[in-house]
Amino acid sequence: MTEQHDLTSESTRFRLYAARLERLRATMRSMDCEVTLILDPVNIQYATGASNMSVFTTRTPARYLLLFADGPSVLFDYLGGEHLAEHLPTVSEVRLAQGLCHVSTNGAVEEASDLMAAEIRSLVHDQLGQVGRLAIDRFPFRSVDALRREGFTLTDADPVFGRSRRVKLPIEIDYMRAAMHAVERATLEFEQWIRPGVTEMEAWSHFHQPFIAQHGQYTVTRLMQSGGRTFPYFQECSEKVIDDGDLVCLDTDAIAMEGYAVDFSRSYLAGDRAATPEQRLLYGRAYEQLQHNLALIGPGVTFEYAGRNAWPVPPEHQASRYYTLGHGLGMTGEYPNLPFVLDESAPYPLDDVFEPGMVFCVESYVGSDASGQGVKLEEQLLITETGVEIMSTLPFDARLG
Repeated sequence: MTEQHDLTSESTRFRLYAARLERLRATMRSMDCEVTLILDPVNIQYATGASNMSVFTTRTPARYLLLFADGPSVLFDYLGGEHLAEHLPTVSEVRLAQGLCHVSTNGAVEEASDLMAAEIRSLVHDQLGQVGRLAIDRFPFRSVDALRREGFTLTDADPVFGRSRRVKLPIEIDYMRAAMHAVERATLEFEQWIRPGVTEMEAWSHFHQPFIAQHGQYTVTRLMQSGGRTFPYFQECSEKVIDDGDLVCLDTDAIAMEGYAVDFSRSYLAGDRAATPEQRLLYGRAYEQLQHNLALIGPGVTFEYAGRNAWPVPPEHQASRYYTLGHGLGMTGEYPNLPFVLDESAPYPLDDVFEPGMVFCVESYVGSDASGQGVKLEEQLLITETGVEIMSTLPFDARLG
């Protein structure tokens, strides 16, 4: 295991990037994918380690990567940011990207798309001697049309990246452990601000300062709520003032060191009041669901077995239950997204098994329409050769358990 203080060194980061790129190219070859063109900043970071304004480029098509299974990797970066990846051993060449949306082109998006597609065609033809299949991810439709006009047959790059990322490399696990430690420390600071009279947003802000100070990057949701806003779930952090005796739910959903995600959930009791019988009932059921479903996961266990043997949600909680048993995790929420069985007579939709090296998050939410409250719990675990390791070690609230 790599020491945590070494993970920020350039040499260790470069080993991470090179190992991921080698895995990705091996996956491309195994899937007969000679070349891929990707826009998603998470895919670009996974392939090369190159990162540039990740949140902005998640919504704006401003940079893209052309990657050959046997050949160069050409990063087209945002104007003024070309220097950011020039030193990376995973990037063969950096070029200037075309803006591919209405705003960045001042309305000339079709012309920019044509220029992009022509440049990609030239590079692919020079490397492969022909233009054929090209695996892409979420390019705008005008870019897709332009690539097709240049003679490309387009396929979906998502299965390639999904297969490459499903089992984590040992060095990736080192970074995920470091990310977990940082988010746990930030959550402990957040706990100190779960006080009556403090707004949800103010309390949540005390998660962010220590998180960012420990190589945190951003959170992908605002899932922190209190009191009557804990039911139904998925209500985002607000100006509501936390009251004495409120339930408070936090889902971390944090992108930490080197872009690795941390995803666990805890629910707390604010103030000095004792938990009500209803609160303890909801918490007890959510905890029971979490522990029951955790016990189903292990190496070689089929997804169907876990889905069909999941904790039976009582009828009064069915309408508000969480939508999935759990999901994979890496640099974002990843494969699989494990569904519950709603019809025992229907075939289970996923014919697959848990493998050592997978990271998986088990979800639990139990809410009550009658009391207008709910409890959210979640654990992040690593599938090992012999079982599972719970990566999140933060204690549960003993006042509710």
